Amino acid sequence: MKLRARPEQKSDIDISPLIDMVFILLIFFMVSTTFVKDMKIDIERPGAGSAERASSKALRVNIDSSANVYIDGNPVRPWMVQSRVRDYLDSAAGGGQVLVITDRRVPADRLIEVVDQCRLAGAADVGVATEKEAG
Repeated sequence: MKLRARPEQKSDIDISPLIDMVFILLIFFMVSTTFVKDMKIDIERPGAGSAERASSKALRVNIDSSANVYIDGNPVRPWMVQSRVRDYLDSAAGGGQVLVITDRRVPADRLIEVVDQCRLAGAADVGVATEKEAG
């Protein structure tokens, strides 16, 4: 009995579909990711033991160390906060969340005034950002 030599079959793994899939996933995640843009002011946030992460869809009201108030990056007077928040809540689809980002050196009366104006505007959930919420 004579054995015939079989021609050797070369087995290669084609990774081009894998590379295509990785690029498709990369594009998907880049398109679907939401980026939160915070103001470029230097804020030293206070700390809290019960801190939780804030929603990225919340309206951000910033108070810097000089007690100046900003809503979405635009400077506003404290007495204008209520009308600006009310306008946002009327145009926002859901939630009614407001996040007050404040410096630890801001006087308590200014923080309370801004939070009170947000609640008077009809915000259902008003939070104050702390160190653990920095993102």
